[in-house]
Amino acid sequence: MSARHASERTPAMKLLLPLLIGALLAIPIFAVYLLVYDRQEQSATAQASIAQGWGGPQVIAGPVLVIPYSKQTSEVVTEGTKQVTKTSTSWHELTLSPDTTDLRTDLKPSVRNRSIYDVVVYEAHNRGSARFSLPADLQRFGIAPDTLALDRAQIRFGIKDARGLFGPPPTVTIGGKPLSLQPGNGMRETGGSGFFAWFDAGELRGRPVGATFDYAVRGNASLALVPGGGDTRWHVQSSWRSPSFQGGFLPAEKTLAGTGFTATWRVGNLALGSALVESDRGKGDLPEAASDDHEARVDLVTPVDLYSQVNRSVKYGFLFVGFTFLAFLMFDVIGGVKVSAIEYGLVGSGLVLFFVMLLAFAEVIGFTPAYAVAGGAIVSLLTAYSAAVLGSWRRSLFIGALIAALYGVLYVLLSLEDMALLAGSVMLFVALAAVMYLTRSIDWGRAPEVGE
Repeated sequence: MSARHASERTPAMKLLLPLLIGALLAIPIFAVYLLVYDRQEQSATAQASIAQGWGGPQVIAGPVLVIPYSKQTSEVVTEGTKQVTKTSTSWHELTLSPDTTDLRTDLKPSVRNRSIYDVVVYEAHNRGSARFSLPADLQRFGIAPDTLALDRAQIRFGIKDARGLFGPPPTVTIGGKPLSLQPGNGMRETGGSGFFAWFDAGELRGRPVGATFDYAVRGNASLALVPGGGDTRWHVQSSWRSPSFQGGFLPAEKTLAGTGFTATWRVGNLALGSALVESDRGKGDLPEAASDDHEARVDLVTPVDLYSQVNRSVKYGFLFVGFTFLAFLMFDVIGGVKVSAIEYGLVGSGLVLFFVMLLAFAEVIGFTPAYAVAGGAIVSLLTAYSAAVLGSWRRSLFIGALIAALYGVLYVLLSLEDMALLAGSVMLFVALAAVMYLTRSIDWGRAPEVGE
């Protein structure tokens, strides 16, 4: 196809044509955006299926001591003509948080995959110790020491998804004596899930009691601890290189390296806003899980979320269409080359196809290689097509260079993240200034003369 003279259209009408085609291309661009969202949902479903049986995002809590105590109440009732005082005994629960808790977690992550999908799972080996003591001012809580049934005490641990317990059976020892563990009777912070053990806490009357514990859990995506007690220390080490620390408590110390990370939390009960002694904690209520504000959590995030990157690139789709159509318009208005609506539409379709190819290849080979493959294919296609539309390989090479530069700028914008808006606005300003300079002498309402 050779170069052609401009048709009987004013420059303003030539501008209106790419604007209309660009507006129509908003429909397929929005469809691509929905496609990315749908593939992201499919990925989440596949990840949940892959992680099934490993346990979900885990939340651990405890230990705490739960000690039954009795309370007598008197009531005067009328029987016939006499008033009789009746005394009844009711049982309640005293929840005693540890004075100190020291927990160490060895977090071993791994990536499981199925087809093109993968998910981060982990095994968390938890070892720790806790020290409990009865407060000297217990009576201030309305509890007499002699009403405590210390021989029926329980030590409780909370695990959000107890199905994740694996490996050797958990062990809990108090005073050097191993306890027999039972399922259930977890903690409110983990929705009531966990395990517990009966033991005789008679030694609490005279001195503090120490407990040691060891258990391992499986989970995926994140591991959180609900701190409790007078002083909680949680030390986590892992080979995962891209952790994200979330929740209401951040690490007091952390070290990030190419071989993994270590992090240490230290939380006191003053920061928690809770007392070490609670009566009838959660009794009569449904289990209440802890909120993010009361958790110390580490997320094992993937370094690159390809769906979010593709999604962000689609949002820049109008810039691709706008700048490319602008180049064709300049050749039409200034260079005298006629560009029809069909040719605008085909070029725009190629630009939209880039995002579909980017998504398809990114799921298989990763975002950056997919970006290079999809960008190279579309640049080659549109450069060859532009040679026919514009009637010149020199002009088509300009279009190809422009589109390649746009892809390069977009990749930089995706990498900048926080500075993307600033860089994008500067780029638009430069483009607008260039158009104003090139079209400063054009009479947009002038009709072409006969024979022009």
